[in-house]
Amino acid sequence: MSSSALTIRGLHYSYGAHRVVDGIDLTAETGAVLGVLGPNGAGKSTTISLAVGTRRPDAGTVEIFGHDPVRDHLTTSQLAGVMLQDGGLPMSSKPLQVLRHLASLYENPLPVQELADPLGLNDFAGRTMRRLSGGQKQRVALAAALIGRPQLVFLDEPCAGLDPQAREVVHTFIRELADRGVAVVLTTHDLVEAEELSDEVVVIDRGRIIAQGAPEELRNASAAARSLTIDLDSPVSDRLIDRIAAIAPASAQGSTITVEGAPDSARIAAVCTAVAEADVQIIDIGMHSQSLADVFFELTGRPLR
Repeated sequence: MSSSALTIRGLHYSYGAHRVVDGIDLTAETGAVLGVLGPNGAGKSTTISLAVGTRRPDAGTVEIFGHDPVRDHLTTSQLAGVMLQDGGLPMSSKPLQVLRHLASLYENPLPVQELADPLGLNDFAGRTMRRLSGGQKQRVALAAALIGRPQLVFLDEPCAGLDPQAREVVHTFIRELADRGVAVVLTTHDLVEAEELSDEVVVIDRGRIIAQGAPEELRNASAAARSLTIDLDSPVSDRLIDRIAAIAPASAQGSTITVEGAPDSARIAAVCTAVAEADVQIIDIGMHSQSLADVFFELTGRPLR
């Protein structure tokens, strides 16, 4: 099999005259979590549909371990597991019935109880799918995606509707999958979750990838990756901010000074000396690090929801 679990090159797809995927290139590596982020309508879900072969691209190529997911769908369906946000599971069946049926479709499935026990499926095994809560359906959908021992798994909002305890169980599953060499493609609206779990992140907006890299790389590449804030006991004078701006890029609002960038110890000392010589007192001082959410909003101009 190919060393890359998923390879997408020059992917295009349109709904009529509306192009929703516009030349996307991405790769998901074995043993790593690829986070796919983007506002609603950015093209994420369509890209995943194209990747698993439920839609045929207008142009470009998709390969799952070297196989085309449309032409070689029987092969790729054994290699890849898919957890979609709407589940796609039979509503009149009970959770363990669903998993046993899915297990029968694979040559070497996981034992059902290896998924049912840690995911707490036994607690509601007697109910049909339509009677489950949203979070309970999510847990069944995750188990369904993993029952065939996939080497590549697509997880679309796997923690939507889960309580904190269940979220941590799912996060543990995701980490363990990557540790076992599985490639994980994770789409999520939770930027903290993406930052914690992803080895690499791609940000999609209007059908194109607008940023890609490890979470730390994206944070550090931002114009406001780190900043120093100093709160004073009185409003910042023009003379003081001019002096500080000569040391490092800085701005002031009321009694707060913001020094941009990642000032080293010498710059911090120089700024503090300037404040002391202005005969004002420092009330608080702190370093702000850019989060992935900050970077996302900076890139797209809109929050992820």
